[in-house]
Amino acid sequence: NGAICIHPCAPSFHGETSFVCKDRKWQTLTDTCASLDVQSLFEPMHGTPGAGNHGNHNCQTDFSCIVPDILSSPAVPGNIADIVELLKKISLLLSENVSRGKMQSYIKIANHILNSSIISSWAFVKDRNASLILLDSVNSFAGKLLLRNGSESIQEHFISTKGYSIHKNTSGKSFDFSVDFSNTRRITGHVAIPEEELLKLPRTSKAVSIALPTLGAIMEVNQLAPGVVNGMVLSVSLPEELRHVLLTFEKINKLENVKAQCVGWHSTEWRWDNRACAMKSDDISSVVCLCKHHRQTFKSFSILMSPTELQKAVLDYITRVGLGLSVFSLVLCLVIETIVWRHVTKTEITYMRHFCLVNIATSLLIADVLFILAAIMHNTALNYQLCVAATFFLHFFYLALFFWMFTLGLLICYGLLLIFFKLTISVFIATAFSIGYGCPLVISILTVAITEPKNGYLRRGACWLNWYETKALLAFVVPALSIIIMNMVVVVVVVVKSGRPCIGEGCKSQDLNNMIRISKNVALLTPLLGLTWGFGLATIIDGRSLAFHITFALLNAFQGFFILLFGTLLDRKTREALRMSYLSSKRKCTLAKVKASFP
Repeated sequence: NGAICIHPCAPSFHGETSFVCKDRKWQTLTDTCASLDVQSLFEPMHGTPGAGNHGNHNCQTDFSCIVPDILSSPAVPGNIADIVELLKKISLLLSENVSRGKMQSYIKIANHILNSSIISSWAFVKDRNASLILLDSVNSFAGKLLLRNGSESIQEHFISTKGYSIHKNTSGKSFDFSVDFSNTRRITGHVAIPEEELLKLPRTSKAVSIALPTLGAIMEVNQLAPGVVNGMVLSVSLPEELRHVLLTFEKINKLENVKAQCVGWHSTEWRWDNRACAMKSDDISSVVCLCKHHRQTFKSFSILMSPTELQKAVLDYITRVGLGLSVFSLVLCLVIETIVWRHVTKTEITYMRHFCLVNIATSLLIADVLFILAAIMHNTALNYQLCVAATFFLHFFYLALFFWMFTLGLLICYGLLLIFFKLTISVFIATAFSIGYGCPLVISILTVAITEPKNGYLRRGACWLNWYETKALLAFVVPALSIIIMNMVVVVVVVVKSGRPCIGEGCKSQDLNNMIRISKNVALLTPLLGLTWGFGLATIIDGRSLAFHITFALLNAFQGFFILLFGTLLDRKTREALRMSYLSSKRKCTLAKVKASFP
């Protein structure tokens, strides 16, 4: 409020500002940079004040004419987005013959939005991939740097670039960096090319490295990603023949229990990948990583903070034990239903109730098995199409679980309210299948059809629905929460109905008792399922909360046990039927023994 608004790319060479303040609020004209022809940087100047005084020649050779206005502009989210777009266009259109002057101007502009004091502003940049675009642009432009006299070194507070000529007779080449992480602290990094790698060079080449100490924190804020970067981001541009590089990172957080994980940035999948690096050493202050360099995929590297090693082990243990118990419980539930089916489905209402319960258990059983398979696919890095298929069926069967719960709620409404309308078993089964499996199928197909063409179906690093870019996860969350709310309304109706005097043919004691029994199932299972996925959503919103992760892992893993307990074992009719089946079997065994004794 009350600030002077300056557009970062228009004033210098058009003589006017297209980024203005209206009614004391920022008005961002992002289309100005998006449509800007960066080649206009080389057009003759029109005598504009400020940057124009730097002279046309400087602007033509190193575009320094735009730097002062950009550096004087406030680093608000709108400006950050425009500067990222400008740097991207420069790297695409003006990366031929990158001189020292060009590189200095480029780094000054990048340094303006890499400042540690404005990291929080990145959280409000609309494009969640802006930090990734910035990394790609800087890597691309720096890789074209021309070296004077065999070396080059250009440094600003929050970014540093160094380059050297290398050949096979060079006795190991290294880059040392000491760059600001904040206004009061510096961190170091070291890049070394092993001698055995240099021997692979057929001719003299160049190696360029870029140090970005604040980019890791910016990526976390901009992407809302769960990974915590605990060192600077080091990028390298090497000849194709060189495949390995040795990197040393100073830890930002030097607590004793904070372990590190060496990672490379996968530039096509846009995620940290631990398969790119192997850890050589890890102490309280620094980490040494041996990383694979690939010009198309792995050019940037860092370390992720893992106080999570113990936490991850705890979560994995809870998930494995819980899923094992869940699968066992669901199989046991289906076995019990098979045993008692003849005894507990003597009326239409009880038949429908147990029919729904069997499908709820079946849907969750298949979903649990798919969850295990999806985790295996992620850990073994199987192909993308298999991950998409696993996510589609996971989405479908988890939705089916909720829609069969919804069918149970509709069954209660039918039993209590529609007393003059009799539903045949065949009509009920057709309706139930349409709701229980038809609706999830339509939602799942629409979700993958809308988001997959834009590569927005999968969440990065997991075989599950995307949240950060396309919000595909809403296709699960919205139906699930809607069903939870509707079922709780149904439970309230049952409570009100059962508290009133009952008159008429539709209020038989047996039917009412059956409805109350079903309502108890719904009243217990619906909040548990809702609570489970409520914590699941919380783990996405606050990915660093161990409490949320453990609670979600516990509730999610034990859903099958809840269905066995509340849907089957605590049901009086089912227990009586089990006891009758047991006594009948025991009686048959006794008779068989008696007959065997008297041939």
